[in-house]
Amino acid sequence: MAGSGIGSVSHLSYPSSAASGASDVTSREELAAFIALLGAEFRERGGGWENDTLDRYLGAMAAWIRSAPGWYANTGGEMPEGADWALLARALAAATVYE
Repeated sequence: MAGSGIGSVSHLSYPSSAASGASDVTSREELAAFIALLGAEFRERGGGWENDTLDRYLGAMAAWIRSAPGWYANTGGEMPEGADWALLARALAAATVYE
Protein backbone atom coordinates (compact mmCIF):
# COMPACT_ATOMS: atom_id res chain seq x y z
CA MET A 1 0.00 0.00 0.00
CA ALA A 2 1.71 3.12 -1.12
CA GLY A 3 -0.23 6.33 -1.14
CA SER A 4 -0.03 9.94 -0.31
CA GLY A 5 -0.42 11.24 3.20
CA ILE A 6 -3.30 13.48 4.18
CA GLY A 7 -3.77 16.29 6.51
CA SER A 8 -6.51 17.84 8.53
CA VAL A 9 -7.66 18.88 6.16
CA SER A 10 -4.25 19.47 4.76
CA HIS A 11 -1.75 20.33 7.49
CA LEU A 12 -1.59 17.02 9.38
CA SER A 13 0.37 14.06 8.12
CA TYR A 14 -0.07 10.38 8.73
CA PRO A 15 2.19 8.95 11.40
CA SER A 16 3.49 6.16 9.17
CA SER A 17 3.54 4.51 5.81
CA ALA A 18 0.79 2.19 7.06
CA ALA A 19 -1.68 5.05 7.27
CA SER A 20 -0.52 6.66 4.05
CA GLY A 21 -1.73 3.57 2.16
CA ALA A 22 -5.38 4.40 2.83
CA SER A 23 -6.02 5.69 -0.69
CA ASP A 24 -4.96 2.36 -2.18
CA VAL A 25 -7.65 0.28 -0.43
CA THR A 26 -10.13 -1.01 -2.99
CA SER A 27 -11.64 -4.15 -1.46
CA ARG A 28 -12.93 -5.60 1.75
CA GLU A 29 -9.84 -7.80 2.00
CA GLU A 30 -7.50 -4.85 1.57
CA LEU A 31 -9.46 -2.89 4.18
CA ALA A 32 -9.11 -5.75 6.66
CA ALA A 33 -5.35 -5.92 6.01
CA PHE A 34 -5.10 -2.13 6.35
CA ILE A 35 -6.90 -2.17 9.70
CA ALA A 36 -4.63 -4.97 10.91
CA LEU A 37 -1.60 -2.91 9.85
CA LEU A 38 -2.90 0.10 11.81
CA GLY A 39 -3.42 -2.16 14.83
CA ALA A 40 0.14 -3.46 14.59
CA GLU A 41 1.45 0.09 14.31
CA PHE A 42 -0.52 1.15 17.37
CA ARG A 43 0.88 -1.76 19.39
CA GLU A 44 4.40 -0.73 18.32
CA ARG A 45 4.12 3.04 18.76
CA GLY A 46 0.60 4.06 19.77
CA GLY A 47 2.01 6.70 22.07
CA GLY A 48 3.06 8.56 18.93
CA TRP A 49 -0.53 8.89 17.73
CA GLU A 50 -2.36 12.13 18.51
CA ASN A 51 -5.49 10.11 19.37
CA ASP A 52 -4.04 7.30 21.43
CA THR A 53 -7.17 6.12 23.27
CA LEU A 54 -10.20 4.49 21.72
CA ASP A 55 -12.41 7.35 22.85
CA ARG A 56 -10.18 9.97 21.22
CA TYR A 57 -9.65 7.84 18.12
CA LEU A 58 -13.36 7.30 17.52
CA GLY A 59 -14.13 10.96 18.21
CA ALA A 60 -11.47 11.97 15.70
CA MET A 61 -12.83 9.49 13.16
CA ALA A 62 -16.31 10.96 13.47
CA ALA A 63 -14.90 14.49 13.10
CA TRP A 64 -12.84 13.51 10.05
CA ILE A 65 -15.82 11.85 8.37
CA ARG A 66 -17.84 15.05 8.88
CA SER A 67 -14.94 17.09 7.43
CA ALA A 68 -14.07 14.67 4.61
CA PRO A 69 -15.55 16.90 1.87
CA GLY A 70 -13.06 19.62 2.90
CA TRP A 71 -10.18 17.13 2.80
CA TYR A 72 -11.14 16.05 -0.71
CA ALA A 73 -11.47 19.67 -1.84
CA ASN A 74 -8.10 20.61 -0.33
CA THR A 75 -6.36 17.66 -1.98
CA GLY A 76 -7.89 18.18 -5.42
CA GLY A 77 -10.28 15.27 -5.25
CA GLU A 78 -14.02 14.79 -5.20
CA MET A 79 -15.95 13.31 -2.32
CA PRO A 80 -17.25 9.90 -3.49
CA GLU A 81 -21.02 9.86 -3.93
CA GLY A 82 -21.38 6.39 -2.51
CA ALA A 83 -19.44 4.69 0.23
CA ASP A 84 -16.19 3.08 -0.82
CA TRP A 85 -13.56 1.04 0.96
CA ALA A 86 -10.90 3.72 0.57
CA LEU A 87 -13.11 6.32 2.27
CA LEU A 88 -13.42 4.14 5.35
CA ALA A 89 -9.69 3.38 5.31
CA ARG A 90 -8.90 7.11 5.04
CA ALA A 91 -11.21 7.77 8.00
CA LEU A 92 -9.49 5.12 10.11
CA ALA A 93 -6.07 6.50 9.22
CA ALA A 94 -7.05 10.14 9.68
CA ALA A 95 -8.42 9.40 13.15
CA THR A 96 -4.86 8.73 14.38
CA VAL A 97 -4.02 12.45 14.03
CA TYR A 98 -7.14 14.45 13.16
CA GLU A 99 -8.31 16.97 15.76
